[in-house]
Amino acid sequence: MSIRRLSELDLAGKRVLMRVDFNVPLDADGHVTSDARIQAALPSIREVLTRGGRPVLMSHLGRPKGKVVESMRLQPAADRLGTLLSSPVACVSDCIGPEAESASRSLEAGSCLVLENLRFHPGETAGDDDFAAALAKLGDVYVNDAFGTAHRAHASVVGVPAILPSAVGLLMESELAAFERVLTSPERPFVAILGGAKVSDKLPVIMNLMPKVNSLIIGGAMAYTMLAERGGKIGNSLFEAELVEEARRVRSMAEEIGLELLLPSDHVCASSIDAPAESRVVHGDIPDGMMGLDIGPETIERYCAVVSTARSILWNGPMGVFEIEEFRSGTEAVARAVADSSAWSVVGGGDSVAALGLLGLQGSVSHLSTGGGAGLELLEGKVLPGIAALS
Repeated sequence: MSIRRLSELDLAGKRVLMRVDFNVPLDADGHVTSDARIQAALPSIREVLTRGGRPVLMSHLGRPKGKVVESMRLQPAADRLGTLLSSPVACVSDCIGPEAESASRSLEAGSCLVLENLRFHPGETAGDDDFAAALAKLGDVYVNDAFGTAHRAHASVVGVPAILPSAVGLLMESELAAFERVLTSPERPFVAILGGAKVSDKLPVIMNLMPKVNSLIIGGAMAYTMLAERGGKIGNSLFEAELVEEARRVRSMAEEIGLELLLPSDHVCASSIDAPAESRVVHGDIPDGMMGLDIGPETIERYCAVVSTARSILWNGPMGVFEIEEFRSGTEAVARAVADSSAWSVVGGGDSVAALGLLGLQGSVSHLSTGGGAGLELLEGKVLPGIAALS
């Protein structure tokens, strides 16, 4: 798919309508508590400013469902952006209409304009053509740098690039390059690590990755559906009975293609997630009345040994309920193994990224993805609407 890069757009003197992801967390007083997403957009914004463009930034925040919600306004994000840039950032009270149009036309060189929350209008999530046309009036060219929304067929994602000359931003470009590297030309051995709560959430990913990887490591609650299919006793562990047949298909396919499929052999268990103090390690079958909430030390050693041999690594999903310290060891060990590896590593998914942040290891992996749902759809082998719209 041929996609124009930011470097290929003529920006001098142009209003650059840029889709960014400023969907940042705010505290009760409306202050930004994590500016990671704003930081991720800075390289593209600075590139536009350096080349004489005038950035007009549009984003969503939260899920206001087509209505104005005061606590979801983008002024706090605009304020934080101004601090990070040390340059003027204006913010208007709507993302379309006379005020926004006037502000975009009068925007001075070296300044940025942040439009109000796109999702205050129902036309954004509906992919409405008229809403996209109203947005397009605010720019001369369009740049999409919001990888986290690239899997959405929203007006700002697919409608605007149908009207204006368009390109991918630097963040989007780096995301696509990282996923392409592991999915199409990985250095081997290629190890994928998948965790999380449900097989149903990751089944399309599993099926698409199996022919591509040398080893597939499964952790988290999704492992218990896979173990139950093999006849293992899983106690009260989270389990998707309706996915047993699919789990059987995964095992059969792994055997057929000679894939190393790794499942937990021991577990950190408790009677419930609310009783961490009574947790203990269980080898093999999990007794009735207990549930698996993390991988055990034997499994940790086995998984980390496989990770240490990898030349390419993909990790999406925790090994247990890492938010609770008693059930964090598996996720922490895997995170440190990935961070310590010299392999090219791509980490995606909110929980995996959060785990790296908790451990201070964000800078120790090759690529930290900013898009949970978008990353998953790429791993499923899908073409993202926001990328197709730029081709």
